[in-house]
This record gives sequence, structure tokens and C-alpha cells, in this order.
Amino acid sequence: IGGSAGSLQTILQLLPSLDVHLGAAIIIILHRQSHYDSVLTELLSVKTGLVVKEAEEKDPILPGVIYIAPADYHLLIESDHTFSLDYSEKVNFSRPSIDVTFSAAATVYGKQLAALLLSGANADGTEGLQTVKAMGGITAIHNPLHAAVDFMPRQAMNNMEVDYILETTEMAAFINRFAAAATQG
Repeated sequence: IGGSAGSLQTILQLLPSLDVHLGAAIIIILHRQSHYDSVLTELLSVKTGLVVKEAEEKDPILPGVIYIAPADYHLLIESDHTFSLDYSEKVNFSRPSIDVTFSAAATVYGKQLAALLLSGANADGTEGLQTVKAMGGITAIHNPLHAAVDFMPRQAMNNMEVDYILETTEMAAFINRFAAAATQG
């Protein structure tokens, strides 16, 4: 899940409806200031029965865990299904960049990946969604008509054919269905 301005409220609304026995990991990439780190993890934790933690270098990616990209680092996914943190240049004025994480995840997970792009005020996320789609993954965006800041999902919609355009109320069910299908196949 990638988001920027206006996306935190959407995440807070979808978390309580996630299956507590989720068969997939969730990775959240948010553009934010570093001084909100500990507060964000605590804020999300009270909304779900799933474990919520900030991703750390070499953490294994486990089902049923919500990982948050640390502020001011790009979050990469390695072929051994662990995280790595990168402090290279900002992408789309952002670090962490949604494009960087979506693209890295697509390379490792291919058809076993679903990427959801939420509200935001820059173009971050579109190239990552394109990579996800090219690698056989599923792409989804928040309906720009109902996103707090429509630029990010609208940018994706205008530059590619996304698989799903979702309302906030549909997102948890989308994630639950995808995770259930991933554990079956």
C-alpha cells in the first residue's frame, strides 16, 4: 500500500476490517516526516489485530504482519524475501518512494503481489504500479473522485490500465480476498 497526503485516514479506516489471520504481508509506504515514526506504528497498531512494525534491515517478510517503510529510507525487497534499506537519492521528491518499493516487490513476487495506491499530491507510485502490472501482479488505486488528494491515483489511472478502482470501504475486502487466494494457490 502506497500513499502520501491524505492517505493515513484511509489506512486507519481499512485496518479494522482486515482478517486477523491474513495469509499475506502488508507493506505500507507513506511519505511522512521522520519524527512521526513511533507514533505511526502505535496509531496503526490500535486499529488492527495484526502485528504492526517498522521494517528493519534484513527483516524476513512474514504473512500476517504489517510493515511500515521507515521515514527517509527507500524500502527494498530482496530475492530472499527480506527487506533492505537504502538511502540513495529521493525519487519523485520522496524517500521512501512508493515506486522503488512497488518495483522491488514486483521483481521478487510477480503474480503473488497486489499493489494499492492511495491519496497523494505527487506522481510517486505510477511507475511502480506499471512494473507490478508488467510482472503479472494486481494493481489497484483509490478512486480519485473520493481520495483526499486525487493527484496520485489520477496520475496512475491516466497513465495505465489499473485492475481495480476502489472505494475506501472496498479496500479491506480486496486485501482479504487477495491474501486468501494467495494462500490457496
